[in-house]
Amino acid sequence: MDASLEKMVDPTLAEMGKNLNEAMKMLEDNQRKVEEENEKKYARKDIPGPLQGSGQDMVSILQLVQNLMHGEEEEETSQAYRLQNVGEQGHMALLGHSLAAYISVLDKERLRKLTTRILSDTTLWLCRLFRYENGSAYYHEDDRDGLLKVCRLVIHTRYEDYTLEGFNLLYAKQPVIYISSAARTGLGQALCNQLGLPLSCMCRVPCNTMFGSQHQMDVALLDRVIKDDVESGKLPLLLVANAGTPGAGHTDKLGRLKELCEQHNMWLHVEGVNLATLALGYVSSSVLAATKCDSMTLTLGSWLGLPAVPAVTLYRHEDPSLSLAAGLTSSQAVEKLRALPLWLSLQYLGHDGIVERIKHASQLSQRLLENLKNLDFIKTSVEDELSSPVVVFKFFREYSNGDQTSHAAQASTIQHPIISNERHVYDTFNQWLGEQLAQLAPASGVDVVELEDEGTCVRFSPLMTSAVLGTEIQDVDQLVDCLKMKIPVLTSTLQLREEFEQEVRRTVGLLYIEDLSWPGLGVVRYSYHSDGKNDDKQEKELEKINTELLKKLNELESDLTFSLGPEFGGQKNCVYIGMVTEDLDVSELVETIAATGREIEENSRLLENMTEVVRKGIQEAQLQLQKANEERLLEEGLLRQIPVVGSVLNWFSPFQASPKGRTFNLTAGSLESTESTYVSKAQGTGTTPPPTPTSSLAKQRLPGQKIFKRSVRSSDTFSETSSISHCDDLEKADPRPPALSPGQEQGPWEPEQPREQREGMQVNAEDVQSDQLPGDCARAEEGESQR
Repeated sequence: MDASLEKMVDPTLAEMGKNLNEAMKMLEDNQRKVEEENEKKYARKDIPGPLQGSGQDMVSILQLVQNLMHGEEEEETSQAYRLQNVGEQGHMALLGHSLAAYISVLDKERLRKLTTRILSDTTLWLCRLFRYENGSAYYHEDDRDGLLKVCRLVIHTRYEDYTLEGFNLLYAKQPVIYISSAARTGLGQALCNQLGLPLSCMCRVPCNTMFGSQHQMDVALLDRVIKDDVESGKLPLLLVANAGTPGAGHTDKLGRLKELCEQHNMWLHVEGVNLATLALGYVSSSVLAATKCDSMTLTLGSWLGLPAVPAVTLYRHEDPSLSLAAGLTSSQAVEKLRALPLWLSLQYLGHDGIVERIKHASQLSQRLLENLKNLDFIKTSVEDELSSPVVVFKFFREYSNGDQTSHAAQASTIQHPIISNERHVYDTFNQWLGEQLAQLAPASGVDVVELEDEGTCVRFSPLMTSAVLGTEIQDVDQLVDCLKMKIPVLTSTLQLREEFEQEVRRTVGLLYIEDLSWPGLGVVRYSYHSDGKNDDKQEKELEKINTELLKKLNELESDLTFSLGPEFGGQKNCVYIGMVTEDLDVSELVETIAATGREIEENSRLLENMTEVVRKGIQEAQLQLQKANEERLLEEGLLRQIPVVGSVLNWFSPFQASPKGRTFNLTAGSLESTESTYVSKAQGTGTTPPPTPTSSLAKQRLPGQKIFKRSVRSSDTFSETSSISHCDDLEKADPRPPALSPGQEQGPWEPEQPREQREGMQVNAEDVQSDQLPGDCARAEEGESQR
């Protein structure tokens, strides 16, 4: 590519392309970064610094930009680096911004000719590509700006004297803009703010509730609303429809909506991700109706993976003066250069390349949809199973006939709490599922979406992500494999939640905390038995015990995850238990938590009592030692206390006094004399201290079986095997005497002893008289025959 740049006529363009290539290579080469030097050099990069007086070269500036882009993201997450998948077509888009700055310095005549050619070429290509005949194009950075300019165009068209009268006309006859309740959040408010209209001019049309998709606009209701507004003196102005709602990707009935707009002389604007399928050979009839609308907004940057390219709004209007007044066209040549990055990228990709990218994204969604049909407990929400660019699915456990009857009866008794709690639990589980899938399969581009009727769901929209992330078929297969691994965990956790709640409520000392927003088995708290303590001290003891309980549980060799819960919004002083598998022994888990909590509480109380006993013992020891010193002074006399006289007196008449001391017995909690220690020259052991309280949960396990896991064997097989092994142990532990020959007298039988023991026992054998009766032997033989 460098050789082709050198052959260019304009050396400035060649130098610009060369510099761009070098800059992109430097920014994309993460291997050249030295982490230690960057940490030292840019440790305080968030704090603005003074401008360098001498200036810096381009390499240093680009190095600074690289560190600002990738400094902390490498430590936090590696997913952000997948967003830097900029191919050659992305380089062309970036080159367009540099060329736009260079072209803007040309003389006006050359600039006018060049911008006219760029604008006309790009508009023609897009209109033919997306089947929009006789259309004009407006290029804008914000994807909502095109709709805003269209609204101004419609206002200028419907209010003829708007340029002169302005707001007075709007006040006399209030305009109304209709948008779907499934539209983008905040779209209506943004339009009213930019147009200077009150929020009463925005009408949200509900979606279907009885028939059709619950994400499509209710056409019959919209017709009644428009008629009511006309009767009240309002002016229906514009309708915003969706060809692919932001959440579920469903398409409104554009054909009927177009007829309704023509009936009431309204403008129809369409937006959505499904408009990208207009470039394919096969287009569904619902999306194909968008070619008859008055305007549509295309976001080619996300569809084709082009960075920093503008969005395009195609529209049809006959009066160019009104388009100029609305801002859809501009007389400034520099404004027309917005289409330059898109002009370069479309030429690089070509018609086949654009269609291939959109077709590849559609194939990815179909591949995922086919795999989801074969999975249990997965509910999909797609508009058309044959061609749906957006796939929305969620985890949902279907009830069997018997369970469904009992569940319906229970729900009819207390309908609202159960339905609300059940949906909240499923929303929490699907939120966790979406986060896990996004983490395990980052190249798939799945995300979590909140829908009004379905609740929390997982969305796969390859048209918005595949070109940027480089999603392939194997990435979709990886996503399905991860989903297959997570479904049994979700099902087991959902089934065991109720059992866990019942076990905790039956266990003394544990308190079940209902937290519907926690994706796991449940939340439990060990309730501390306070003995008249104040609230602050009780709260500290509760926090101390539950923190130690969490530490002890995490030290166990189990597959469960114990935590303090979410960082924000969680309950305090609780133990949160994560997802579990079907072989979990809930009763053992709850019993272990309760036993561990009691052990911690008993140890804590023992430590408190010991502290108090030691304190009292020290005080008593001080008093006794002081009393012993006074008695010793009385026995020795006053003369022995005088320094010189006492030494002489002790030399002539030594004073014999036994040393008296005190020792503190921690077990008995009392003071004892040390006279016995000095007499016996050894310290007494005293009584044996009581054992430390521990949990009595030494459950026998199979080799390799972890804690809280049920045995794989069934109960019948286990009981049969255990009885046989028990009989074998009895036979080994209780050997029978040898058989007697006829006429031999039965004597006391003894098991065979070693030779040394037999010789030692012969001396005392005559003194031992056997009390065993013949009936006992007969009964022993009879028991052996029965065995």
